[in-house]
Amino acid sequence: MRRDAGPKKSRATQPLRRKPKQLDEEPTVFEAGKGAGGLVLRAEPSRDPGKAKPKPGVSSPGGTDEAGELVLASVDAADADPIVRARARQIAARLSIRRPRDDGTGQRGAGTLASLPYRGGSDEIDLDKTIEVLAEHPMPDDDDIIVRERVRTRRSVVLAIDVSGSMKGERVQTAAAAVGALAGELQHDALAIIAFWSDAAVLLRLGEPVHPMELLDTLLRIPARGLTNLAFPLELASQQLARVPVRDARVVLLSDCVHNAGPDPREIAARLPRLDVLIDVSGEKDIELGRDLARIGRGKARLVHGFRDVAPALSVLFGA
Repeated sequence: MRRDAGPKKSRATQPLRRKPKQLDEEPTVFEAGKGAGGLVLRAEPSRDPGKAKPKPGVSSPGGTDEAGELVLASVDAADADPIVRARARQIAARLSIRRPRDDGTGQRGAGTLASLPYRGGSDEIDLDKTIEVLAEHPMPDDDDIIVRERVRTRRSVVLAIDVSGSMKGERVQTAAAAVGALAGELQHDALAIIAFWSDAAVLLRLGEPVHPMELLDTLLRIPARGLTNLAFPLELASQQLARVPVRDARVVLLSDCVHNAGPDPREIAARLPRLDVLIDVSGEKDIELGRDLARIGRGKARLVHGFRDVAPALSVLFGA
């Protein structure tokens, strides 16, 4: 008699194909700032100095009882490759996602269907609502015609950009394109940007003013360094979005998805409201893990071969 082998494990609980290095100490969160020696990444102080540190490999936010900073003077704007910097700024300024036409109540386009006064952009009349209005106004104006359109409310998006050692070279142009495209798309929304390696630096918090070129300059000053800990930026993104309604929140991850440090990022992906993944496939990559993260995070994955692919990919993600 054939025995039941029992329930199969889901992809989220299958072991990772690569065995990541378990970190000897908890990751650190840095805040980008300016110092006398150039760009400074200051470690966030622990909010609870008496709290015990978590076990190695746990991706809780980095805590330290001491003030610390990492001065990246060698990659100050004055020392950065001027050709790379000029090219990256050009890409960021040019690439943006076409936004839907705005009205006074929301962003019409992809989103939830709503009944709105006619503004010349829809052919689908909401008959029930229109009849109700006409009952009170027998001689209607255009605004008395109610139509059905999709409306998006203010969105909150966290962009997590991989700046680990494997994301060097021309991949910085892809990162520039992501900054430029999202800054253009979210100029009236809330954007946060996290650069990460085995640690992470918060370059922009939700609600802060977005200055695309300043963000890009800061990003370019961070050298590709260290291992790739995908779990840590996803945990930080989750904290940024903690008070945002689920329908308006999402995380966009740009990485080669070669996770080689820290805990399994798929467990954290499952707790996010939505995770979309841009998988940089111009060099070493782990497409399987990237697609897994998007599936578990109820989002989509798109392959990116270079900076030209970023805006079209984001258009698909934000049009969904």
